Amino acid sequence: MTFKEKVMGLLNAGLEEHPSLFLIDLTIGGGNKINVTLDGDNGVTLQDCINISRAIEHNLDREEEDFSLEVASAGATSPMTNPRQFKKNIGRIVLVKTNEQEIEADLTDANENGIVLEWTAREPKQIGKGKETVEKKAEIAYADIKEAVVVIKF
Repeated sequence: MTFKEKVMGLLNAGLEEHPSLFLIDLTIGGGNKINVTLDGDNGVTLQDCINISRAIEHNLDREEEDFSLEVASAGATSPMTNPRQFKKNIGRIVLVKTNEQEIEADLTDANENGIVLEWTAREPKQIGKGKETVEKKAEIAYADIKEAVVVIKF
């Protein structure tokens, strides 16, 4: 069993004990520097990071292989990569970039296949001069999303 497989097994065991948490990224760099990025259905607390850190660290032997470990939450401005992240952010404004367009809109639904965005736009009237406000809706598959972030407004 490789070092990465061992770490992944311990991480999965830790996540099974805390089902509201899920993995965003795991990297093991030079010198066995382990970086774990988590998110959670209800956010991630400091205690959540400590629990996952302990699940990994207490089951690895530093005598066998030296390592460093960092467990952190996905930042508020980090791109969303996991369908569970989209589901937990339903009702928030997101900025989604695809190959064809960039949309800032309300995230109204998320399922296993993709997301639904809704927004209002000002467009030229069908008849006559001027513009009118129209309701727009777009269904976007996860495969078509290049980047998606929550828009934070104060």
